[in-house]
Amino acid sequence: MKPKFEPGENIAIKVPPHQFKQSVAFYRDILGLEQVYLDTQEQYNSVTFKFGDKNLWIDEISSLSQAEIWLEIKTDNITDAAQHFKDNKIARRDEIEPLPDDFNGFWIASPANIIHLITD
Repeated sequence: MKPKFEPGENIAIKVPPHQFKQSVAFYRDILGLEQVYLDTQEQYNSVTFKFGDKNLWIDEISSLSQAEIWLEIKTDNITDAAQHFKDNKIARRDEIEPLPDDFNGFWIASPANIIHLITD
């Protein structure tokens, strides 16, 4: 059975250090988005903004040379979702960022190499 998918709560823009401060200033000062403070243990230097009903994370990543957009996708069945992606030859990308041991999810890349966090 094909699992159901829907947008998650988070969008992340991963930026290299030379673009981080300017990116945060763009969303905060130019667009005027509201900064939110979430109780998380983020492993990166991050700033989060309210983005409609989503959280927009700006993460500083030292290993990047250009910005990337990462999306969260929720599913009603994580096991079926993993099999669905495997059956459709969608690449798992669990190596790109460690997830907590108790986290029920995994990373994939779209054919255009956009990273997606799949979670329930």
